[in-house]
Amino acid sequence: MSQFLQTISILAVLLALPATSSAVQRVEQREQSTRYLLLNLGASEIRRETVREIKQLGGEWAAGRPRIGVGAIISYFRQPPDKAMEQLRRLLSLCEEQDVAVIVQLDGEQWWTARPDLWNWWDEGRPGFDPANATNVEWSGWGPQHALKISWRNWGKQVRVQPPPNLMSPKYRTACHQAMTPLVEEVVRWQNHLPAENRWLLVGVKVGWESAIGMGSHYYPDGNSLIDRDPANDPDRRANPELLPGRGYQPIGYAAVSTAGLARDGELKEEHLAEVIRRHLDDLSSVSRQAGLQREQVFTHCGGWAEGEKLYRSAVNENSCPGWSFYRYGRDPLKDTTAMAALEKSDAPFWAVTEWLPIGARTAEDWETAIQNALSIDRCRYVCAFNWRKTKTDPIALDGIQKALSEALPKTRAISSPSAEAAE
Repeated sequence: MSQFLQTISILAVLLALPATSSAVQRVEQREQSTRYLLLNLGASEIRRETVREIKQLGGEWAAGRPRIGVGAIISYFRQPPDKAMEQLRRLLSLCEEQDVAVIVQLDGEQWWTARPDLWNWWDEGRPGFDPANATNVEWSGWGPQHALKISWRNWGKQVRVQPPPNLMSPKYRTACHQAMTPLVEEVVRWQNHLPAENRWLLVGVKVGWESAIGMGSHYYPDGNSLIDRDPANDPDRRANPELLPGRGYQPIGYAAVSTAGLARDGELKEEHLAEVIRRHLDDLSSVSRQAGLQREQVFTHCGGWAEGEKLYRSAVNENSCPGWSFYRYGRDPLKDTTAMAALEKSDAPFWAVTEWLPIGARTAEDWETAIQNALSIDRCRYVCAFNWRKTKTDPIALDGIQKALSEALPKTRAISSPSAEAAE
């Protein structure tokens, strides 16, 4: 009798296995088809009440609809490591608590205020001084005698910032690895402790931040001479994206290009700068993979402004999914033929509209349509709207977002074949 019961028990277990496996497969398939609409938060907005407000936009989720979530930027060189980890843990905890998806952006290139040990090569009176740091910052010519002390950023208003990093400097790259690895490992630990049915909460980790040379941080001719003068008298002019490689400013990138062995004299070329960014993003993606993320959980954020420019293709590598900003084409990213040409060269499972606003949208329906246009493009994983602090005060935007979240996405749209000129 006992042998009979034992046999029955074994058969019952075996019969249950396909059903369990099928259930798991259904969950995995659902997660793979999920699309996300994310709202980007500033560091000070990583609070319970903010995440709860965003959660309420989504209402009750149903299959076929986008899921609501947040994006947040952890600038690991802008604060001590323990503060960056605390910020990350708070973000993940709130997203789990509120059942809100999250993309974690790890930034070490736009803000590195807290690492004068990497960039201070000229001021003996400040922390981190070391003349050898001239090799860790960008140059305006061939050689460390052209090392920058200052640069400017214009994200709506021009401000002075530190000299941009030499993205190929071994010391800088090692510092990025050391800062990023524990943060990515924390993300992996967090996801692993979630119940299987809640693993969708992690959209992924994003590396880069409109990665480019000479745009996020630009330089004026003889800019170093202005460092001790009144910033009110600084030159202030807009970029001209079509004028490569300098985009209307003093060209920089000589440090990274020479460190990478691409050139050490002669003309600084667009393709040199694009190759530096490709290597930079590929390296950060590889670090993320080594720390435990799957390829479909790693996204790049590459720059790109001029039609047909080579930089767009720098977003593509075998360790991640590519992503770009869409403002001019925010109402339909499919019309950005340069981005779509780069995307066609990627075999990644996903890509992302990773920084976005539908410029020109005037009604809730315009917002809804723009969101649907983006998320319905083949392989698009998420759209991330910049920024919550502005969106939350725009009733038209909020209404459009709610409409988009309450409807199933339209039929998938194929990536358009770009012109031969755009593909080159």
